[in-house]
Amino acid sequence: MAGIVYSLCALTSFVCTLMLLRSYKQSRYRLLLWAGICFCGITINNMLLVADKLIFPQIDLVVWRHMITLIALLFLIYGLIFDE
Repeated sequence: MAGIVYSLCALTSFVCTLMLLRSYKQSRYRLLLWAGICFCGITINNMLLVADKLIFPQIDLVVWRHMITLIALLFLIYGLIFDE
């Protein structure tokens, strides 16, 4: 059951990434770009979570997952603070 939940989270974040970046392409509203980049990182995080828990349970990928999430959130924070 956990594998289904992890996979659905990865799929949902991927769909959000696609929708945000497609909306940015149409409107050129830069906050959509930063949010899309952030969700791209969250998608990678969720895919690593699937790999961590289901494919490679003996390898601990938590440090990599947290680093990617931090980088993704830094893009969003940059967009919120410095982009006009």
